[in-house]
Amino acid sequence: MNHVRSATHVCPETVHHTWNNQHNPTLFIESGDSVIFNFRDVSNLQLNIYSKIEDFQRMNKSQMHPISGPIYIEGAEAGDTLEVEIMDLQTTGWGWTAIIPGKGLLSEEFTEGYIRTFDLNKKTHFKFNKNITVPIIPFLGTMGVAPEVDGDHPIIPPNKFGGNIDIRHLTKGARLFLPIQVNGALFSAGDGHAAQGDGEICINGVESPLYGELKFTLHKGSTSKTPYFYTSTKSACFADNSKGFFGTTGIGPDLKKCAETAVKNMIDHLERNHSLSRKEAYILSSLTVDLKISEIVNEPNYVVSAYLPLSIFN
Repeated sequence: MNHVRSATHVCPETVHHTWNNQHNPTLFIESGDSVIFNFRDVSNLQLNIYSKIEDFQRMNKSQMHPISGPIYIEGAEAGDTLEVEIMDLQTTGWGWTAIIPGKGLLSEEFTEGYIRTFDLNKKTHFKFNKNITVPIIPFLGTMGVAPEVDGDHPIIPPNKFGGNIDIRHLTKGARLFLPIQVNGALFSAGDGHAAQGDGEICINGVESPLYGELKFTLHKGSTSKTPYFYTSTKSACFADNSKGFFGTTGIGPDLKKCAETAVKNMIDHLERNHSLSRKEAYILSSLTVDLKISEIVNEPNYVVSAYLPLSIFN
C-alpha cells in the first residue's frame, strides 16, 4: 500500500449512465483522500416526494441510474485493489419505491405500476403506515470501477468490477474492496437507498438522494478477482432484532422458484395478518424482508427462507 494522505475533495455534481473506461474523470485524487458526494436518486431527480404513478410513467428512462464520477486515483493500475471506506451516508429527506411492470422477483403476478413516496426527515425511521415503522439505514446500491472491456456497459447488472451490487450491509463504517480493471481505477457510485431487505425483492428499495463521504485507499497488487467487503455486526443486522422474526420458506430444486415461493408466502401472511393490500405487502417485503439460502446441500431440493423483522410493527 502506498502512503496515505488525508485531503478531502468535493465531487462535481456531474453524472453518467453507463460504465465505460473512456469516460473522462471528474476528479483526480491520491490514495488516502476522501471525497464528498451529493448522490442523485435512481430516477435522476425526475421524481419527488409528491410524485404519482403518472409521473413515474412519464420519466425519461434513458436518464435513470445516474452515477457520480468517475474518480481517477493516482498510481492505480490494472491488477491493483481499491479500498472504499464509507465514512458517512445520509438521506436528504425523502425517498420512493415502486412496482415496475415486468421487473422484480414476482413480475408475472404484479403487472400494474405502483409508487409510494416517504418522508425521511425523522432521520432514524419512517412510517410505512400507521402500524408499521421502518428503520432508515442508508447505503449505496452501486459502487464500481471502470470495466476492462471497451465500450458502454449498462449500470445493471453487477459485474466483477462491482457496479449495481445492492449489498445493503455496505453502510457507514463498511469497507468495500474492488479489483481495478484499468489505470486510474475510474470509480463511480450512486443508487442511494434509505432502506432495503436482502434481495431487493420488488426491484426497488427506498430510492433516495444521499449525501455521503467515501475514503479511497490504493492497495498495490490483486487480492481478489471479485469485490469483497468488511462490515460491522451492528450494520449487518436489522436495526432492532428485539422482537425476533417471522419466517416463510420455499422448497424445491430451483433456487429462484424457492425464493418466489417464500416471498409469496410472506405476502399472503402480511395480507392476512396485517391488513395490507397485496401491492403494499410486496413493496414492504422489498424494504424489510431478508432472503436467505437456508439449505443448498441436500439435492435435489433446496430451501430459501424469508425473514420479516417483527420490530417494524407498532
